[in-house]
Amino acid sequence: MEDRGQYMCQVNTDPMKMQTAFLEVVIPPDIVYEETSGDMMVPEGGSAKLVCKARGYPKPKIVWRREDGREIIARNAPHGKTKSLAVEGETLWLSKLTRSEMGAYLCIESIR
Repeated sequence: MEDRGQYMCQVNTDPMKMQTAFLEVVIPPDIVYEETSGDMMVPEGGSAKLVCKARGYPKPKIVWRREDGREIIARNAPHGKTKSLAVEGETLWLSKLTRSEMGAYLCIESIR
């Protein structure tokens, strides 16, 4: 990251000639495992908070999906229950869980 910035090439002629360029350094996304949720057990009807932290530059986009490809159900939405194949954000809140929602939830990060 410390190499990021403006660079200039200069030729000392009369008149002097120069060209500038900006170097952007991209750091691939990486999960911060010590700050990311692991396996958990939740009683039926309970709630779960799944957290996925990632680092990189630009800041990685995080999307949650179910490993089995089924929809993620959000019950705390203003209009009742919503279903989605993917939910964006570091935190996935699940409430009023039913046994049909158990399984593996995947945290997928990518550069925006």
